[in-house]
Amino acid sequence: MATISIADMRQRVGTETIGDWVTVDQAMIDAFAETTGDRQFIHVDPVAAAATPFGGTIAHGFLTLSLMPRLAASVADAPVVEGMRMAVNYGANKLRFLSPVRSGSRVRGRFVTLAFDERKPGNFHHLVSFTAEIEGQDTPALIAEWITLIVV
Repeated sequence: MATISIADMRQRVGTETIGDWVTVDQAMIDAFAETTGDRQFIHVDPVAAAATPFGGTIAHGFLTLSLMPRLAASVADAPVVEGMRMAVNYGANKLRFLSPVRSGSRVRGRFVTLAFDERKPGNFHHLVSFTAEIEGQDTPALIAEWITLIVV
């Protein structure tokens, strides 16, 4: 990963990056169900889920959301801010789940830097438009504005 200055990071507003495809398989869905306690049949029972309009099991919306860091880490040319001591999730704006992710589907992240603002000395809010795309589908799984706090 390349390191860039704060000034160069500000210049990246409007820049789009795309990560690698990640397969969301039933084992991942089952592990998420176990972790969260959300064992609704549309996620964990392939036979019952086959009788729904989904035609099979689907990933939890929050599973897809939780993949944001993994999808972001797969972006080959994602820069790191020079002198960064840490980056932490700060929150999300305008989160919408638009299309189900069927078991076995592949998703990838599309990221657009919307803002990089200093909130107090050494603390920056990095606002990114995040789209979780589903391979072969026009409608994404979700869209959100993702806020990361970057401390230098």
